[in-house]
Formats: sequence, structure tokens, C-alpha cells
Amino acid sequence: MNKVFNNAAEAIADITDGSTLMLGGFGLCGIPENCIAALVAKGIKNLTCISNNAGVDDFGIGLLLKQKQLKKMIASYVGENAEFEKQLLSGELDVELVPQGTLATRCMAAGYGMPAFFTPAGVGTEVAEGKETREFEGKPYLMEYAFDADFSLVKAWKGDTFGNLIYKETARNFNPLMAMAAKITIAEVEELVQPGELNPGEIHTPGIYVQRIFKGKKYEKRIEQRTVRN
Repeated sequence: MNKVFNNAAEAIADITDGSTLMLGGFGLCGIPENCIAALVAKGIKNLTCISNNAGVDDFGIGLLLKQKQLKKMIASYVGENAEFEKQLLSGELDVELVPQGTLATRCMAAGYGMPAFFTPAGVGTEVAEGKETREFEGKPYLMEYAFDADFSLVKAWKGDTFGNLIYKETARNFNPLMAMAAKITIAEVEELVQPGELNPGEIHTPGIYVQRIFKGKKYEKRIEQRTVRN
């Protein structure tokens, strides 16, 4: 099976209107920049996006929001994106806010093939509305469902043509969890090498989880909030 694609446009060619996408990254760290740019260029609409946050107004997922390509955002943080906040408050965008640990575990559950799990996070809050609650040893827990996503778009530092991935430092955030959680995983990498060139002990995502891979280009790697000393 050939997993290698020439570029992002080819790799995301069959993503259509109404798809549910997972996008790796945390803030602006480790986001699939090339895939997002290709989605913007393609102009598909009514997407459901699962991500820790929505980036900033003019970069990352913020570009999809700006073009009104998202119908629903499932995230744990709104903070840095004014357009996200505006669409949320105006009712233009359906938003499901999820505790960060629950978001990660819903990804992990999908990867493990678990349909649901119980967590104490969110009990007694708005997060619990409409959800089943059970008690275990006298303590209440919410039942949360695993995500059901069509595509995961992740970004790694290195990958080989079999789809094995290595993430660099803090880019190893939501990427490994999301890489194993969707029906089709598309990985963009800074360096694409041949099988056997990666140290097996350093691989974070085994290639069995990855269906498509390509070498990305022109990464900006923006810093969300740069703080320096006087």
C-alpha cells in the first residue's frame, strides 16, 4: 500500500462538505499548517472540527473560521481567537466545550476501540447536561462517548513512507492521540525518510495508524504569545 502523497491538496482531496475532522496541535504548536491551508483553498463547508483550541484569527484553524467553513467546533479552549468568540456568541457556530482531559480521553477511547468511558470531570456543571451519570463507590461519574471522526490531520517532525511518526518536543501534544482515532489519518511531516531510517525506539505513532503521509513545506511555526525580558 502506497501511503505517500505529493502534497496536502492531494492528501485531503476526498474530504467533502460535512466531514468531521480532528486537527492535532496545542495552541499554534504542532498544527497541520499545510492541511489547513489546503482545506481553505478547497473551500469545503459545514465541517465539524475537533481540536484543543481554534488557534488565532489569521492562522491555523482561525483561517477556516474566517471563511465560515466550520459548522461546529469541539474544543476545550476559546481564548485567543476573536472570530471564534464572535461566532460562538452570535450563534453562527455550534460549539461544544469539553474539559481538556475529557477531550484527550475521547480521542484515546476512539483509538482503543472503546465506545464510551466514565469520568468525574464536569459532574455538577453545564458539561453534565443531558449525559448519563453513574455512581462508583459512592462517587458520581459522567459517561462520555468516544469521538467518531472521518479524518485526523496531524503534524509530525519526521516520518517514513510506512507512516511511522516522530513528534518533536511539545508538538507531541494532541497529535499522537488524534493520529490513532479517526477512520483515515493524514500526516504531514517536516522530514520524510525511507523505512529503517527511524530509530524504532523513538517512534511515537506506529505506521499502522496512518493511511496517508506527505512532506510539508514552508512551516511558519508561529509563537502564539511571545514574551521576552527587557
